[in-house]
Amino acid sequence: MWRLLRGEQLNGFQFRRQHPIAGYIVDFVCLKANLVVELDGGQHTEPAGIAHDTRRTQRLEERGLRILRVPDDVMLKDPEAVLRTILCELEAF
Repeated sequence: MWRLLRGEQLNGFQFRRQHPIAGYIVDFVCLKANLVVELDGGQHTEPAGIAHDTRRTQRLEERGLRILRVPDDVMLKDPEAVLRTILCELEAF
């Protein structure tokens, strides 16, 4: 994912990787568009993971951020579709 996001490749939007926000480390963030992109593995579908993600999302949204969660397997199967989705979110800003 980082290879696809770095260097302002998506219409000039700059992303940071592994960036601390509100006591959490987010996978990727575009501060200009207030967009966080999280790559989620299988642990995020378990009850403890869901509960943690819910609290985390709430805290990040309280700071005006939008959260886009992408399952790892979707990213591996169709990275272009994921990039199109991210671009739509960026342009909706």
